[in-house]
Amino acid sequence: MEHEHGRSPTHYRCLGIGVGPANLSLASLLHGHPEVSNLFLDRKTAFGWHDDQQIPGTSLQVSMLKDLVSLADPVNPFSFLAYLHDQGRIYHFLNARFPAVPRQEFRNYLAWAAGRNENVVFGEEVREVAFDGVFRVRTDRRTLTADNVAVGVGIAPWLPPQARPWTGTTQYHVSEFMTRAQDLGGKRVVVVGGGQSGAEAFLDLVSRTGTALPRRVSWVSRRRNYFPMDDSPFTNDFYTPSFSDYFFTLPGELRKAFNEQHLLSSDGISEDTLRAIYQRIYLHRFVEDRTDLVGLHPNREVVEVGRGPAGTWALTLRHNDQPGRAERLEADVVVWATGFRCAPMDFLEPIAGRMERVDGEPKVDEDYAVLWDGPPGHDVFVQNATRQQRGLADPNLSLNAWRSRRIADRLLGVRGDDQLASFIEWSAKDTGEAPWPA
Repeated sequence: MEHEHGRSPTHYRCLGIGVGPANLSLASLLHGHPEVSNLFLDRKTAFGWHDDQQIPGTSLQVSMLKDLVSLADPVNPFSFLAYLHDQGRIYHFLNARFPAVPRQEFRNYLAWAAGRNENVVFGEEVREVAFDGVFRVRTDRRTLTADNVAVGVGIAPWLPPQARPWTGTTQYHVSEFMTRAQDLGGKRVVVVGGGQSGAEAFLDLVSRTGTALPRRVSWVSRRRNYFPMDDSPFTNDFYTPSFSDYFFTLPGELRKAFNEQHLLSSDGISEDTLRAIYQRIYLHRFVEDRTDLVGLHPNREVVEVGRGPAGTWALTLRHNDQPGRAERLEADVVVWATGFRCAPMDFLEPIAGRMERVDGEPKVDEDYAVLWDGPPGHDVFVQNATRQQRGLADPNLSLNAWRSRRIADRLLGVRGDDQLASFIEWSAKDTGEAPWPA
């Protein structure tokens, strides 16, 4: 969008901060609506999506239809199918019959969508968001104004306190795996974390051959076992708009309990990955006679990390069923697959005191707009930052397009048609009967 004299505007109806899948979805949905002027900024010099965690052979845990736009606008030109068609490979993709979309292919699709949207700009960092009747967004290059701001800065790697003093070349988060996990032949490696990321790192390590194979690979998890993701049909109803809206109405303590109880529906390990790991261990132990290559240590927590002899690491483990018995692992390299947390939003500091919070998150309304004391029509939307209010689906790709559609509809002043409700009656129906006595 340009002014009549050819200069870029400095005021926008919506200014997005961060260009990951969440804000890229919103940018894609708004692209066909020039009446909502928009600009999306990201401090990275080019698009990236877990680039250092793109382990060969890994795939998405969700359907390819859960792309940037399809579940909200199936004819949108930024869909995954549109990407395949644009690249001339749609028939090849169908013939390949992938059981799930290769993660690198999905990453390339996201980069394609970002590259063909002129309202997406990289290499510009937002430093501060203030408000004086409009939002004043100061970047490292200029100051822009906007009626609304959409924050989608994503997630950041999280390390437990006992690991933080030691991170470096031989202790690192799994988000750095592709760069750091080189030259591990003949070394002892410990992977900490029993989710999909830990499983993928472990599988990659035990699948190496020849001189690239580590001497020993140990896998530690606080979970009682290496549990699969619950991907059954009724569980997947937790990842639908109707359930998200129901979850949003629940008291905070019930929402927290639900997220804890059903974590594996989002953070379990795919069965294909578990099967591949088990088969690889079988071959090492029984066919290739590597009986000491693998160590599996579920139901344990790393409680202490210290220096071992000759520059190695010493990890002290506590067994959850036998807390009085400490175990010790020595390692040359430690890979922490301990998850992610919402990235900091320090740039909102000038208005942070005007925003409501709940359960450690910005408190939002049904359209993901933060509740604050600003005037109507001036909203701060937050994406991928309301897990305690919106449930396990919030950081997941499943409702990415639907959430962006809610925000886009708010900006457009419309309300799109929702899909049919779940088969499941999530909420109690009011039949006029007297309630049960307490």
